Amino acid sequence: MQQQTLAREIIHTGVGLHSGLNTQVRILPAEPGSGRYFVRVDLPENPIIPAQVTAVNQTVLSTQLGRGEASIRTVEHLLAALAVMGVDNARIEIDSCEVPLLDGSAQEWVKSITQAGLLPQSMAPETSVPAIEEPIWVREGDTFVCAFPALETRFTYGIDFNLTAIGNQWHSWTPTTDPEIARTSFATEIAPARTFGLLHQIEHLQQAGLIKGGSLENALVCGSQGWVNPPLRFANEPVRHKILDLVGDLSLLATFTFPCAHFFAYKASHNLHIQLAQKILERSQSVVRA
Repeated sequence: MQQQTLAREIIHTGVGLHSGLNTQVRILPAEPGSGRYFVRVDLPENPIIPAQVTAVNQTVLSTQLGRGEASIRTVEHLLAALAVMGVDNARIEIDSCEVPLLDGSAQEWVKSITQAGLLPQSMAPETSVPAIEEPIWVREGDTFVCAFPALETRFTYGIDFNLTAIGNQWHSWTPTTDPEIARTSFATEIAPARTFGLLHQIEHLQQAGLIKGGSLENALVCGSQGWVNPPLRFANEPVRHKILDLVGDLSLLATFTFPCAHFFAYKASHNLHIQLAQKILERSQSVVRA
């Protein structure tokens, strides 16, 4: 299986959504078969944290990876961009505990990856992609996320908020088997969708030590009177952003390509996304052992 890495490095600096810290990220080419992984260059011995579901240690309003005492938060937007844009192997050096939010979407990451270009690599060790042969799901109350057997990979998401400006929204996105078309559709339909928050929750979240770096420049905010900082990039930008989050979380399966399945979510969260990924991984490992 031929893999790809970046043709040259990418550098971005910005503020972390929850930490509020300014951070620099350098994304470097990596060896075939090494996968996508983070390196905390600000810590002694530069600990490595793999971008794998087994490394997830927190899912409160973002996805956090950790190994030992080292962790890295809000990885989902960057990882979604790397996975869909075809960067199989990448060394992600970061000098703080959280990936910069940038404009709240994956748009800047996609632009930088496109500008850097991809470098084809030699055949890498074979990596099996989990086969979804029967439904796999996780449910909490009326929220759920599941994976159904399908002929093609598809992501469908639904959200429902008691705010008129958001309301009930649905969106479905299919990355085609043609890599170039898939990258283009992701870059235009999913990557630009920004993170969003609810005005009445902001004070509570800040008191809980969260969203210290949030602002009207890097997140959409919605209140009872409508959007505080329009215009939106899409009429249903919030639900498209949820697809972005789901794609990033499922990239932690680290299989270089997404399983062929219809991933279907309703009012879900990072926690449910990761639980689904863990179930998919467990199911694939049990099949191998059998």
